[in-house]
Amino acid sequence: MNRLYEKLAILLLCLPGFLLAGTVAVPVLAFLFAVIVSSTVQLFSGRKAVWVLLFAASALCGAVPVLACALPLFLYDSIREKKWWLVLPGISMVANIGDLSLPQILIILTGLTVTLMLILRMTSLEDSVGRLTELHDSITEKNVQLAEQNKRLFEAQDSEVRVATLKERNRIAREIHDNVGHLLTRSILQTGAIQILNKDETLKEPLNDLKTTLDGAMTSIRESVHDLHDDSIDLRRVLQEMADAVTGGNGAASDGTGTQQSSDGTGTQSETTTAASRFDINLQYDASPNIPGDIKLCIAGIVKEGISNAVRHSNGDRIDIIFREHPGFFQLLIEDNGKNKEQTEFSGGIGLRNMEDRAKNVGGRISFTASEQGFRVFLTIPKQA
Repeated sequence: MNRLYEKLAILLLCLPGFLLAGTVAVPVLAFLFAVIVSSTVQLFSGRKAVWVLLFAASALCGAVPVLACALPLFLYDSIREKKWWLVLPGISMVANIGDLSLPQILIILTGLTVTLMLILRMTSLEDSVGRLTELHDSITEKNVQLAEQNKRLFEAQDSEVRVATLKERNRIAREIHDNVGHLLTRSILQTGAIQILNKDETLKEPLNDLKTTLDGAMTSIRESVHDLHDDSIDLRRVLQEMADAVTGGNGAASDGTGTQQSSDGTGTQSETTTAASRFDINLQYDASPNIPGDIKLCIAGIVKEGISNAVRHSNGDRIDIIFREHPGFFQLLIEDNGKNKEQTEFSGGIGLRNMEDRAKNVGGRISFTASEQGFRVFLTIPKQA
């Protein structure tokens, strides 16, 4: 729309040149021709046919001198089409410049000057708008990046708070177990000793009730401390630490974790580390934090045993660990890509029996598959209703 207004202003500037012509028919036809050419360029901008039309209209100024009054308009269209040289044939009008009056020549020169100034101004304005647009886009992109960084920072802070909370819960659980549990145990033993020494029948029943109460309190504290400790286990972090222990912190994790605890297998620590360093672990974790404590311990134990077995028996270089929570059950997959060097021992060793026992204790089912592609451990644990 701005381009249309500019062309209209240039056309009005050129109009007096047509009005100063001595006749009527030729100037009117020339004016209409200029309007048609400029309108065609406006409608079909960027096409080669438009460029040919502009070139021909400029060349026609030499044959029809009064048409030269429209040269500023043709110059504007040529520059806007980024083909300024299309207006060069208009120089041929100099040969018949004697057919134009001095005011017409001045109008043409003034129109050309104003057109150039207008083009320069608009070019500068467009460049400024372009730079502002780039600056706006850059600021928008940086704002998005800043928002993402803030989000990651908040997530990291939440994670640190959660870890600190879990550590505090573990500390409280240990203190309750060590202090209160110890006092209750001593009270139970003292009550038992008093029962043995007591000869008064009237105190026998109260002492039995006291011992029963203390036993119940001790059981309740043990269960509460056990549940508190189990619930405080961050399974995602535990699995991530196991993976990092094997890869040296370079394992790949997808939406989750990896873990380390030292293997209880045979061999020295340095031997295990050397063997494990060849593995890359791909860990995928997709589960809510509300997992029962006994299932957390089961998963952690099986993953630990699975990694240990792969390090000791597999000649592969990759371990995939996938833990997912489904609406009705939990699912764990541990798979390496190596052929087991000790197939018989690996398929029937103590480690696999331990995994079977862990799965059975939480009502789960576990299977082992050995093939040329590697060894696979697959576990499913149904959720309790």
